[in-house]
Amino acid sequence: MGTINWEEEIKLMKSLVRKKVLVTGGAGFLGSHLCERLLAQNCEVLCLDNFFTGSKANIKALLNDPFFDLIRHDVTFPLYVEVDEIYNLACPASPVHYQFDPVQTTKTSVHGAINMLGLAKRVRAKIFQASTSEVYGDPEVHPQKEDYWGHVNPIGRRSCYDEGKRCAETLFFDYHTQHKLRIKVGRLFNTYGPRMHPDDGRVVSNFVLQALKGEPITLYGDGSQTRSFCYVDDLIDLMVRVMDTEDSFTGPINMGNPAEMTIKELAETILDITGSKSALKYKPLPSDDPRQRQPDITLAKETTGWEPRTSLREGLEKTISYFDELLKQA
Repeated sequence: MGTINWEEEIKLMKSLVRKKVLVTGGAGFLGSHLCERLLAQNCEVLCLDNFFTGSKANIKALLNDPFFDLIRHDVTFPLYVEVDEIYNLACPASPVHYQFDPVQTTKTSVHGAINMLGLAKRVRAKIFQASTSEVYGDPEVHPQKEDYWGHVNPIGRRSCYDEGKRCAETLFFDYHTQHKLRIKVGRLFNTYGPRMHPDDGRVVSNFVLQALKGEPITLYGDGSQTRSFCYVDDLIDLMVRVMDTEDSFTGPINMGNPAEMTIKELAETILDITGSKSALKYKPLPSDDPRQRQPDITLAKETTGWEPRTSLREGLEKTISYFDELLKQA
């Protein structure tokens, strides 16, 4: 009788069992799309959300799936579950929401990271941190590469989010160094698509709703500041690919579409698609608002073979249809 290779036996047993994945902020814009993607990949998904910005409407279609569970919980408090992987997406990401309670925003990033890292350490789970391009602040380097340290105001109106995310990155890498935790850190650039919060104050949702309602489209400054917009399906695809990379790869890695355009060009494109007659209205530029934002995605291409596939016009058409339906239901 041959000797049993228990390592191989354990691997085989694990391959026959659905992977259990926790998604914090799972009822939010990005989180709900991620939950859908993971269920499609035969994962068992635990969706966690405190519903500050998330919505049950975003996950309504998933609630009857036997491999989907929802738990109302705030990541600033410890959580005790058994999972194989964690995607930490919990944190309000729009200025309107994260500036509403800046202390809580910082707590969500920092205490939330500590609690999720503690959970990952206990159950030996792989963990992904949804960081942000805001760690680069108002960049003095263009486009932004992962080795750029950023130009951030630590005491401004946006600091609760910017510095909270920067501190979370520090915690992730310290847990990796000190506890050998398997981490992935992704820096998410502007992402848009169906299920964006209609009152999040972000440029795409603002412009689309204003155009559909025939209201003036609000531009801050002269509209020459640039952004790069990634459609949500492309972003989620990269997120999952990064989680599946070798453990030796930790990031940080830029996640976004490098196609750069001015805010005024975005407004004009939305007006063209909707056929709206809305006028452009100019207001003063908010403090610490970045003048340029464009990811260098060389690392993403090299490590995962990923490139964005959805054109801006195609993505905007789907997003506009979503908001148009929302307005009809209101």
